[in-house]
This record gives sequence, C-alpha cells and structure tokens, in this order.
Amino acid sequence: MEQEDDVSLIKKAISGNDDAFTLLFQRYYTFLYKYLLKLTLNEDTSSELAQETMVKCYRNLSSYKGDGKFSTWMISIASRQYIDTIRKKDREKKKITKIMHTLSRQLNWNSKNNGMDWSDTFTDFNQLEVEVRTPILLRHYYGYTYEEIGTMLGIKPGTVKSRVHNGIKMLRKEWDCDEHTGT
Repeated sequence: MEQEDDVSLIKKAISGNDDAFTLLFQRYYTFLYKYLLKLTLNEDTSSELAQETMVKCYRNLSSYKGDGKFSTWMISIASRQYIDTIRKKDREKKKITKIMHTLSRQLNWNSKNNGMDWSDTFTDFNQLEVEVRTPILLRHYYGYTYEEIGTMLGIKPGTVKSRVHNGIKMLRKEWDCDEHTGT
C-alpha cells in the first residue's frame, strides 16, 4: 500500500474520515512522544501530553492551514500544552504555599490566644516543602528510622536521610539569617 501524504490524510480526516486521522496518529505519535520525553524527562508526563496533544490536533485539525509540515504544527501544540502544564503546576504550588503559610500563622495566633507557646521554629518548619518536612517530622518528632520512613513514603532510606539532612540545613540557614538580621 502506498503511503499517503499528510495533506491528503488531513483533508480526509477533516471531512470525517477517522481512519485517515488514525494513520496520522500512528505516523507521528512516536515522534511526538520522544520530543516530549526529551522536554519533560518523565515518561508518564510525556505520554499524557502526547495523548492530549493528539486530541487537540484532532479537534482543531480544520485550523491546520498546510503552510508548514503537520509535524511542526503538532509540535507547536505540544509545546504550548507543556508550557501550560508547567504554569498550572506553578500556580498550584504557589496556592498550596500560601495556604500553608496562612495555616501556620493561624495556628501561631490560636496557640498564643490559648496560652500555648508556639515557637518560630515550627513556623519555619512549616515553610519547608512537604517532601522534606514529612521525613524530618517522622525522624525527629516520632523517632522512626530512615528505613521505616523509607518504607512508609515509598522511597529509599538514603533519600530519606538526604531530605532530613538538607531540610535541617535549610532551617539552620534560616535561623542564622534571623540571628544576623536581629529578627
């Protein structure tokens, strides 16, 4: 069977021939996936983005003008999908950080009003990323071993040890800054 050119397949797909789009999908999926894998360095993310990109291509195929290669048009859609994903994750991360900061301030205020001593240490601790904060809490407050924490969190004990070490190092750096600024 002769391989149809992209333009012919696109025209057929626009007119409702789903088999034509399936051929385009099969022709370009691997190329698209490999591009996204190099961009994201994550197989699952690359797979999700590739599928989302192909759905967008299918839905917006009539907007393809044929001025350039189909693969170029497809890659531009994939690139925008990736950038949107990064922006969304950044917005979510900022939102979570803001919520954590607000909760920490509320706990501080509530504890002072109830006559409890709330140290700045706990406030600083709550500013750490959850991936760092959780192992420190499990190790130094609850006394679990690195191996036990690794099992609980599904990570290697060496990773646990590293996160605990780096988290404490960040806290000490913050405390040193506070001492030097007089706050």
